[in-house]
Amino acid sequence: MKNLLKKWNQISIVRQIAIGLIIGIILAVTVPQVAKPIVILGSLFVGALKGIAPILVLFLVMSAIAQHKKGQQTNMKSIISLYLLGTFLAGLIAVIVSFIFPVGITLTKGAEDLAAPGGVVEVLKTLLLSVVDNPVKAIYNANYIGILAWAIVLGLALKNAPDTTKTMISNFSDAVSKMVTWVIKFAPLGIMGLVIESITTNGLESLLSYGKLLVILIGCMLFVAFVVNPLIVFVNVRQNPYPLVFKCIKESAVTAFFTRSSAANIPVNLKLCEKLGLDKDTYSVSIPLGATVNMAGAAVTISVLTLAAVHTLDIQVDIPTAIILSVVSAICACGASGVAGGSLLLIPVACSLFGIPNDVAMQVVGVGFIIGVLQDSVETALNSSTDVLFTATAEYKKRIKEGKSVNINKVA
Repeated sequence: MKNLLKKWNQISIVRQIAIGLIIGIILAVTVPQVAKPIVILGSLFVGALKGIAPILVLFLVMSAIAQHKKGQQTNMKSIISLYLLGTFLAGLIAVIVSFIFPVGITLTKGAEDLAAPGGVVEVLKTLLLSVVDNPVKAIYNANYIGILAWAIVLGLALKNAPDTTKTMISNFSDAVSKMVTWVIKFAPLGIMGLVIESITTNGLESLLSYGKLLVILIGCMLFVAFVVNPLIVFVNVRQNPYPLVFKCIKESAVTAFFTRSSAANIPVNLKLCEKLGLDKDTYSVSIPLGATVNMAGAAVTISVLTLAAVHTLDIQVDIPTAIILSVVSAICACGASGVAGGSLLLIPVACSLFGIPNDVAMQVVGVGFIIGVLQDSVETALNSSTDVLFTATAEYKKRIKEGKSVNINKVA
C-alpha cells in the first residue's frame, strides 16, 4: 500500500484529476445507481475548499499588507487594468458574435420566484454594502468583497505593529495555506464525485435543445481564452503568450471547470502563482480580488443570453446600444459576486436596456439554469485561469521594464 501511495504521489495533480475524471465518467455511465453514493466525495471536496478559502484570503491579504514595506511596488494598478480590459473585451466579443450568429431561444419558466437586481445602480449598491459587511458575517457567508475590504483595513492597521505580531499573522497564513494543500490532494476523488453527480443528475439530454446557444456561449469563451487573452499578454510582454496561457488552463481552468466556483479555486491559483515564481505580496491580493471582479466569462454569458432574448422577440438593436450592452455586461459581471445567483441573475439588468419586461427576462434566466451544467463550468474555468494569467502578465511586464530578463517559455 505504501509503495502504491508513493507512486500515486509521484504523478502530477493534473494527471491524477484526469484519472479521477475518466473513472467518474465510466462509473456514471455503466453503473449509475452503484456510483451515486460516491457523489458525496464531490460535495466534501468543494465544501472543504469553500470552507477554507475565506480564512485563507483574510490571512494572506492581511499578512501581505501588514508586512509591505514603503517603496516596495506591488503592481496592483496594472493587474486591475488588465482585469477590467479583459472583462470588457469579452463582453464586446460576445455582442459581435451574437450579431454575426443570431440565435433564438425557447423561453422557459422556473426562475420567476428569484429576485433579480433592478438595475446597474442596485448592483453597485449591493457591492458597496458588501464592502462594509460585518467581518464575521462576511467570512461566514463567503462574501469575498467584504473579506478583502476588512483584510486590507486590518493589514494597514497592523503595519506599525511589532515584528512578533506580524510573524504570528504570517505563521497563521502559512498554516492555512498548508491546510489548503492537504485539501487539494483529494481533488481527484472530489472531481470524480462531481462528474458522477453531473452525469447522473442532469444527463446530456436536457442540453440538446439548447445546443446552438451553448455553441455560441462556449465558442465565445474559448475565443476569449485562446485569442483575446493571448493577444493581451503579447501586447504587454512581446513574447509568445501560449506557453503561459496553456499553463494557466492546465493547472487552474481544469479544476475550476469541475468545482464551478472561482472562490473554491483561489487556493489552486495561489499555488500556481507560487510555481510561476510571482511576487507573493502581489498575488496574495490580486488572486482573491480577481475572483470577485475579473469576470470575462460572466460578461459573455450576460451578453449572449440577453441578445438571444432580443433576437427571439425580434427587437431591432443599433450599434451604439450594442456597445452600451458591452459596457453594462462588463459592469454587471464585475458585480456578479455581490449578487446571489451570480451572472444569471444579472441578465434582467441587461435586458432592461431593450425594454424587455422582467417576467420575460426571468424566463431567460430559467434557460440559463438549464444549460448551466456546461455554461457555468466553462465560465468559471475562463474567469479563474485568467486571474493567474493577468497577474503573471503584469509582473513580467514590470520585470521587462526594469531591464530584467524574462522568458515566458522557460517560466511556464
